[in-house]
Amino acid sequence: MSSATWRQFFSYNRYTSICGRATRSALKEGERVKAERRGDTSLRYQEWKEGKAGEQRSVKEQQQKSA
Repeated sequence: MSSATWRQFFSYNRYTSICGRATRSALKEGERVKAERRGDTSLRYQEWKEGKAGEQRSVKEQQQKSA
């Protein structure tokens, strides 16, 4: 079996996400928490209408509101 068998089932981003999660779960508690914090991302978006910028919004905040 080839080492690239995962390519049949996952995209590269999905594969690295799975590997990262497995690696973080194998770490000791203190190191695991630090690694998980580094994994958090802050993504913001802004809608533009008629050439003018709207309010900037955080994707994480939007997800929390809809949940």
